[in-house]
Amino acid sequence: MEQTGNKSRLRLILSLVTAGIVVPAVIALGVSVWDDRRFYIVSLLIIVASMVPMALRFERRRPAARELVVLAAMIAIGVAARAAFYMVPQFKPAVAIAIVTGVAFGAESGFIAGAMIAFVSNFIFGQGAWTPWQMEAMGLLGLLGGLIFHRRDGALPKLLPLCIFGGLGTLVIYGLIMDTSTVFTTQSSVSWELLAAAYASGFVFNVIHAAATVFFLLILARPLLKKLNRVRVKYGLLE
Repeated sequence: MEQTGNKSRLRLILSLVTAGIVVPAVIALGVSVWDDRRFYIVSLLIIVASMVPMALRFERRRPAARELVVLAAMIAIGVAARAAFYMVPQFKPAVAIAIVTGVAFGAESGFIAGAMIAFVSNFIFGQGAWTPWQMEAMGLLGLLGGLIFHRRDGALPKLLPLCIFGGLGTLVIYGLIMDTSTVFTTQSSVSWELLAAAYASGFVFNVIHAAATVFFLLILARPLLKKLNRVRVKYGLLE
């Protein structure tokens, strides 16, 4: 039991290092060295880095197909849900799906789900220099959702704190990251004035996105978490 706890802490530390240090460093490499022209390479490097904590789960055994299928299913749901609302600017459920995945299966699964939802769905919405930034933003919210609300006993989180986290996280974390990316990917030089203008112009869109995350968490979080927790406990998935 103690060994399992130590591995869980190690995976969590690696996930935090990946989201907080490795991925920003990879994005900085893409901006400074490749001038945002190698965004596919940057995106793939982010995917590889996010898989390292997950690989520790299967250090001494091969993963059962159902353990990977359930995570792939959540990613597919996130991609399909984002595509279904393509006609409504910013009003997307993708962040809510990433957060729910993190709550159900843990921080590292939340980060992978968020990053992959952003990457795969951009084959529909369009890949570009913004893709790695979206992967980091959405993955970070999935990670934090798992870090704050995941319970190994399957207990459901209270809906109000979860919605508050989703709304504020989308508004502040996702919004600031994506508004910052706008300046770095569209301007030859960066200044505080440009950043302030980007934050101001993106505020309304970020509020709409945050409201969407709260809305979809309200209607989807508990039904999805009940089903996912039953599957996780029954089959011992992703522990």
